[in-house]
Amino acid sequence: MDIRRQQQNQDARRRDATDRRATPERSLEFVHLDLPALRAYRKALGTEEHRVSYWRRIIQARLDLVRSHRDDVPTMERLQDAFAEERPAQGRMALIAIVPDDDIPPIPDLDHLWKSSVDPDDAQSRARLERELAFAELQLSTYRQALHRRLGRATAELIARYHEDPSQCLVALPSAPGAA
Repeated sequence: MDIRRQQQNQDARRRDATDRRATPERSLEFVHLDLPALRAYRKALGTEEHRVSYWRRIIQARLDLVRSHRDDVPTMERLQDAFAEERPAQGRMALIAIVPDDDIPPIPDLDHLWKSSVDPDDAQSRARLERELAFAELQLSTYRQALHRRLGRATAELIARYHEDPSQCLVALPSAPGAA
């Protein structure tokens, strides 16, 4: 009898939680985008987030080398071989055109940071480069956080649209070959 009562209480709590869940609401921020454009925007944000995360890891690696006084030429050459030519700003311009970027902070001149060299025996130039790299890492982190906020808002908008018309989410599924 006690187990049955516990199950009934759990079921009642689940129903209460479901009843309290807010109905997703659409945002005016995305009213100008149709569903395919919203999906493309969200995908572009995801791609940009991956690129920024990659740059952030690269900057952190360079910063670690500078801090450990191992920012020598052979190490830098190996890192620069792994360096991607694409910059976060390239993808970013497309995002600005879709939704205004009032929450996107400026990003550093990463190319300049990579090309700058430092004399390992010059403590002042090493400290200057360390400050610039640390600031760039901070800017990239802030930019990444803004991208996460935008991704969250775009995802919430998709959920609201799917809630209004659940059949729209089926369009995102791949169709079976030969299906009509």
